[in-house]
Amino acid sequence: MAIRKIARMGHPVLRTSAELVADPTAPEIRCLVEDMLETLAEERGTGLAALQVFVSQRVVVFFVARGEEQVPLTVLINPVVEPLGPEMSLAYEGCLSLPGLTGRVPRFERIEYIGLDLSGQRVARTATGFHARVVQHECDHLDGVLYPMRMTDPGTFGFAEEIHRAVHDERLPLTPPGDPAREGIP
Repeated sequence: MAIRKIARMGHPVLRTSAELVADPTAPEIRCLVEDMLETLAEERGTGLAALQVFVSQRVVVFFVARGEEQVPLTVLINPVVEPLGPEMSLAYEGCLSLPGLTGRVPRFERIEYIGLDLSGQRVARTATGFHARVVQHECDHLDGVLYPMRMTDPGTFGFAEEIHRAVHDERLPLTPPGDPAREGIP
């Protein structure tokens, strides 16, 4: 296992579409996933896509441990995400490929995702809330999409530390008090 370097915004690999994995049980895929998990732990992230470690394969890893939302560490190979309705919500997101930055991103509130695990078994789940947001964010990477490309208000993009301070000190009315989107502020 090894900690891999993470591609940062601006690197061409992050603008490409990843290739389908032919055999999820292949030793090189297992090795990739082990490295991704070690890298994710080192960086203290919630999710990571293979393109972020310079590998053009449709593989993501993630977990959710936020309040009552608990989703175990998940390996998803060749994922497909489908919205379950038109409802969307705005919340702040960060990304290991954009260190220190954040922005408000609209995402579908409810999704279904399907993929394979390392043994080639089908994984199918319905997700809401932060879980749904994480899956959409990571799967976007597989199509060369970074969260700033999804933002509808570029005025909410900036350094996480500054936005956190401004919003929590009430100096920057990015979201009014009581707005559900405030819960995603880093």
